[in-house]
Amino acid sequence: MRIVGLTGGIASGKSTVSNLFKANGIPVVDADVIARNVLKKGSGGWKRVVAAFGEEILLPSREVDRPKLGQMVFSSDSKRQLLNKLMAPYISSGIFWEILKQWAKGAKVIVVDIPLLFETKMDRWTKPVVVVWVSQETQLNRLMERDGLSEEDARNRAMAQMSLDSKRSKADIVIDNNGGLDQLHQQFDKVLSEIRRPLTWIEFWRSRQGAFSILGLVTSGLLVCKQLN
Repeated sequence: MRIVGLTGGIASGKSTVSNLFKANGIPVVDADVIARNVLKKGSGGWKRVVAAFGEEILLPSREVDRPKLGQMVFSSDSKRQLLNKLMAPYISSGIFWEILKQWAKGAKVIVVDIPLLFETKMDRWTKPVVVVWVSQETQLNRLMERDGLSEEDARNRAMAQMSLDSKRSKADIVIDNNGGLDQLHQQFDKVLSEIRRPLTWIEFWRSRQGAFSILGLVTSGLLVCKQLN
């Protein structure tokens, strides 16, 4: 199985690329979706986050007020680090089980969409790593337009993450999303061809088909040995 890491930054267009993978039949494990489930009312993650940040982050329904929590953590490095620390075990576990589900279905290639791919060291388990990159100017302009933020607020949100230039330097594949959708689609088609190339032997043995092949070889070997004895 080939596990492709996909990351980027806020307002870089990573979600658009993730949706393109889905539209082309590539299974995507989305860490943001898993994170939302982790914070559902009554879950283990919900209990730990509420205990740490207080009930003022809750809506009348007792669900987490995600925009309010976001404002709190984006304005404080210590709170952001605390939130990441509290949620990391639950998100990592959720990602593992989603990957296992895709393995059981026989998927040969999957994409793991993780905003904090490098920060959580999960890039060690993915190959290749795809980074959706834009310039800082483009990032700020898109963020201000999309979320109605002031330049200062947009800059604070962007600076709360590892810089896109740093992520680009660690990438195997870079998608430059400074242009329009047509340019993005052209680059995406090349990336799609790259990740659909035949699996390496190591990737094959990690797939369900490879595991069954190993099981078949071992079983055949045991039967031959039994007959010889």
